Amino acid sequence: MFSIARKSALRQARTQLRLSQATPISQHSALARLLSTLAVLEQKDGKLNTSSLAAVTAGTKLGGSVTAFVAGSGVKSVADQTAKAQGIEKIIYVENGAYDRGLPENFAPLLVENIKKGGFTHVFAGHSAFGKNLMPRVAALLDTQQISDITAIESEDTFVRPIYAGNAILTVQSSDAIKILTVRGTAFPPPELEGGSAAVEEGVDPKAECQTEWVSEDLAKSDRPDLGSAERVVSGGRGLKSKEEFDRIMPPLADALGAAIGASRAAVDSGFADNSLQVGQTGKNVAPQLYLCAGISGAIQHLAGMKDSKVIAAINKDPEAPIFQVADVGLVGDLFDKVPELTEKLKVL
Repeated sequence: MFSIARKSALRQARTQLRLSQATPISQHSALARLLSTLAVLEQKDGKLNTSSLAAVTAGTKLGGSVTAFVAGSGVKSVADQTAKAQGIEKIIYVENGAYDRGLPENFAPLLVENIKKGGFTHVFAGHSAFGKNLMPRVAALLDTQQISDITAIESEDTFVRPIYAGNAILTVQSSDAIKILTVRGTAFPPPELEGGSAAVEEGVDPKAECQTEWVSEDLAKSDRPDLGSAERVVSGGRGLKSKEEFDRIMPPLADALGAAIGASRAAVDSGFADNSLQVGQTGKNVAPQLYLCAGISGAIQHLAGMKDSKVIAAINKDPEAPIFQVADVGLVGDLFDKVPELTEKLKVL
């Protein structure tokens, strides 16, 4: 269970982190002018994944030039649209359907060729499934050490990242000539997609052979906001007791708030929700304006994925549940009574 002191420490850490993120490294120093960043962007079916633009934000905090990189079929139009994003000086694109699925066996050699050609000092990608799959291979090919899931940048060679499910903050200094990093999207908000005028340039395509074949995918489709970027998130935990109860209680609440649906690992492991909805250390990191959870006790692994939310509200029948130590608003009660009641009141607003 978390103590009151622990709650205060978490709040203080959140405030300090936001302040550190608000202060970029001076872009007027001689060193800053020598830095050059490559921000690796994600696209699917010719559409940019805007959350991957967090890599651009991280690059702008270093100073120096920021170049974006995107590959796949139909990416010339993606590059042209992304050229309007603030902070990007140039966009490199490679038009080849072989890179559509982001398979790292051929994407990593592609990226390495363009890194070498551009002479980049830093390479950023989002700490997403794409980035976590690709960047370690890129680091291995370049014989450098990757730094994962950074949340702040102190200097051109010093970065901050959480460890032990966010219970400790590690400051890492790298002496590698090329620094390979993945960034936590909730720590680096994407830039505005208007006002920029980046140059668009075709990149080098080594056409490396891919030993992996993409077979198929089975995705859970929803009209609700994307969990990773939603401004409001409602999450259910093991306290919902069954998939039937989860489906009966959580979707109406999400619809009433216009929110995305999340779940704790316990709920996912119990089969209440799809694993794409998992929030936490081994799931997705979210930082919405409102995070409302019901039936979630507040294990540290779950807190690691949502503690940066602006407002945290919790419903739990156990007044000693750890979630109340980090919640801004807490309601002690039976969720099977309180959540439907809250849902009905929200519908009339």
